[in-house]
Amino acid sequence: MGSMVSFQRPDGQTVQGYLAQPEQAGASPAIVVIQEWWGLNPQIRGVADRLADAGYQALVPDLYRGQSTVEAEEANHLMEGLNFGDAASQDIRGAVQFLKTRAPKVGVTGFCMGGALTLMALTQSPEIDAGVVWYGCPPLEYIDASKIHVPVQGHWATQDQFFKIETVAALEDKLRGAGVDFEFHRYLAHHAFANETAAGSGRIPATQYDAVWSQRAWDRTLRFFGRNLG
Repeated sequence: MGSMVSFQRPDGQTVQGYLAQPEQAGASPAIVVIQEWWGLNPQIRGVADRLADAGYQALVPDLYRGQSTVEAEEANHLMEGLNFGDAASQDIRGAVQFLKTRAPKVGVTGFCMGGALTLMALTQSPEIDAGVVWYGCPPLEYIDASKIHVPVQGHWATQDQFFKIETVAALEDKLRGAGVDFEFHRYLAHHAFANETAAGSGRIPATQYDAVWSQRAWDRTLRFFGRNLG
């Protein structure tokens, strides 16, 4: 269903990404999918494939430039080596601009680290039409909420040990103060509850897949993108 493609960042550098397309691509809307800290792995490719099955073009930019891992320590090392500002303003914006040449509207969604980058990208890429954040948030001082002018949906786990649920209330206050159109949903779940490979993997004890909440969040996500991307 998907294949690797190249696209240009605003600064002219070339980036690779995984592009999944629906059977009838045409001028269908598109979504940039932002990886977890593991990299461009089979699981995040599967997210893009799922969106393609739902009728969207879905592009996962390769933020780690070909590297991925299943080890938490190495994933943390890769994440710490990533320039988040550059990824949001260049890699992700480049992916959005690439899709804008093929689609009438483009959304962005991301998980864990990718959720944090989604929030940052919403402040950096005026071409984005809507964003869905999955259990990830950067330090709040990195979010200039006054620059977010499109609808945002968020999915948060109340038992999350990586992104504390208390932070979500502060994020809501910041978005509300800037007049951002947002809807947040909370789930009695652990971090990565929508990642099917987090089920009892042992890689990180504090992550746990929850099929019921994952399906609920995906239903809400697809309805949200359907309303805002067409």
